[in-house]
Amino acid sequence: MELLTINNVWMMICTALVFVMHLGFSFLEIGLTRQKNTINILFKNFFVITSGLIIYCLVGFNLMYPSEWIIDGVLGNIVTGLDSIAATDLSYNEGYTYWTDFLFQGMFAATAATIISGAVAERIKINSFILIAILYVAIVYPIVGSWQWGGGFFSTFISEELGFYDFAGSTLVHSVGGWGALVVIYFLGARKGKFDTNGNPLAIPGSNLPLSAAGVLILWLGWFGFNGGSVLSADPSLTSLALVTTCLSAASGGIGAAVFSRILYKNLDLTMFMNGVLGGLVGITAGADQMLPTSAILIGLIAGIIVVLSVALLDKCKLDDPVGAIPVHLFCGMWGTLAVGIFGNMASFDQFMIQLACIGITGLFCIISSTIITLFVRATIGLRVDKKEEEKGLDLAEHGTRAYGDFSIN
Repeated sequence: MELLTINNVWMMICTALVFVMHLGFSFLEIGLTRQKNTINILFKNFFVITSGLIIYCLVGFNLMYPSEWIIDGVLGNIVTGLDSIAATDLSYNEGYTYWTDFLFQGMFAATAATIISGAVAERIKINSFILIAILYVAIVYPIVGSWQWGGGFFSTFISEELGFYDFAGSTLVHSVGGWGALVVIYFLGARKGKFDTNGNPLAIPGSNLPLSAAGVLILWLGWFGFNGGSVLSADPSLTSLALVTTCLSAASGGIGAAVFSRILYKNLDLTMFMNGVLGGLVGITAGADQMLPTSAILIGLIAGIIVVLSVALLDKCKLDDPVGAIPVHLFCGMWGTLAVGIFGNMASFDQFMIQLACIGITGLFCIISSTIITLFVRATIGLRVDKKEEEKGLDLAEHGTRAYGDFSIN
């Protein structure tokens, strides 16, 4: 019982740290976008965590961890609510209680929708985002999660001994959100003024880079819970290793992005530095529990370079992601998942190919489901605010107020 208590307390602390990440996401998005859209971004972030927990309670958790399968290993049964489960039974798990498990996993579910929030900032209708987020958290995220963490076919891709590995969700959380974000911004289109008449990208400066910097540091802190809690116990050796590799990858990710962007663009770009840190965090998430420190540094370094290259790729494709959510969460999520097959304990050609195949299956499913959801929303309530509302700002157009008072003297 004492060990259960220690493990359970550690899991609850990690749950709180993951919860704090939503403050970090809010700060990051506010700082990298314009002041006239601040309330809109805050509203979306509040909606994601509040509705995400409720949806995950009513539908997502039992869909992600099914007691039985409708299609074996692919689609679990849909049981509404948690009340029918003997949740007070301490024999549920030797490491933590049923309630702790639900709350910890619920924080992850909300994160997937938050990734979409940043990418679609400054031009999506608030009601459209709300509907997309609800459908994504209720259906897409838990189904993909069930394939691995719910005991589905990812976990036994070839055999019980050789299956997909994703420790804390480089693919199952981050790339799932990244794929959804990519599809939505494709149909949504770029912000007004992002590209000139020749299709060349133009900088749209954020309103508050110090606030974004605070957001990144808060996210780094929250990742201690994201990866540390994914050990699913307070095991001192595994939790310590996970936190060390997490920090080393974040640090090298920031350095890699800053140095590489300096080489390419001849300037020291703070936003690249910050997103490089986040890219390093996402990159190590798939294998934080099994990497050597030097491997973690290399994974983060490559992730930072990937952030810079993928930002350029999105610009070339005329896709507008105001906060860099897709480079960080999608591209670095894929890299981190592949890195398990290169640097991890099970590193081999077979493991690498399994990681690659599951990335492809996840991407295909997310693209198809996100396209259906986005086209449904566009056909019913529309996706984008009109040009005048976008120019005025979504705070006034969608919420009828400004984020900051006018203290000018008349």
